[in-house]
Amino acid sequence: MLLDPADCARELDCGRFTLRRLDPVLDLDLLHAWMNDPAVAEFWELARPRPEIADYLRFQSGNGYCAPSLGLLDGVPMSYWELYDPWREGLAGHYPAEAGDIGLHLLIGPGSARGRGLGAPLLRAVTDWQFAQDRRVRRIVAEPDVRNLASIRVFERAGFACHGELELPGKRAAFMIRATP
Repeated sequence: MLLDPADCARELDCGRFTLRRLDPVLDLDLLHAWMNDPAVAEFWELARPRPEIADYLRFQSGNGYCAPSLGLLDGVPMSYWELYDPWREGLAGHYPAEAGDIGLHLLIGPGSARGRGLGAPLLRAVTDWQFAQDRRVRRIVAEPDVRNLASIRVFERAGFACHGELELPGKRAAFMIRATP
């Protein structure tokens, strides 16, 4: 059910948004900088040296159950996305999973892109695209850290509803679901 992100292109009020498949070699410096930004590192917990970020990106790109992608706004990389299979990734063991669920992780990379109201329209664009491209997808699920109130508010503005909390390895998470519109 994971789709080629190259098919996701949308004209939004904030500009032309596209997804492209992450290149773990060419995009390493960018993701290393983003992951080591203290505002990102607080919740992603991937503030690590370049070789460890390279290993992480290679794994995500090659594991067969995650579609890591860069989000570009008017051609400029500004977000990192992971659409993933919650069964193969392990999340499904922590909530009442259903056939047609897709998991989603998002980070807005550069500090200049944060706090501008971009998260909700981008989340809506990506989830609308996922629903439209594959009718088997019934729900998009996310699990932001419960301390990340800004992220939770963005998910809610994008049409996700909070369905309680999950105790996951390494964090307590708000369990967010956006169902097929």
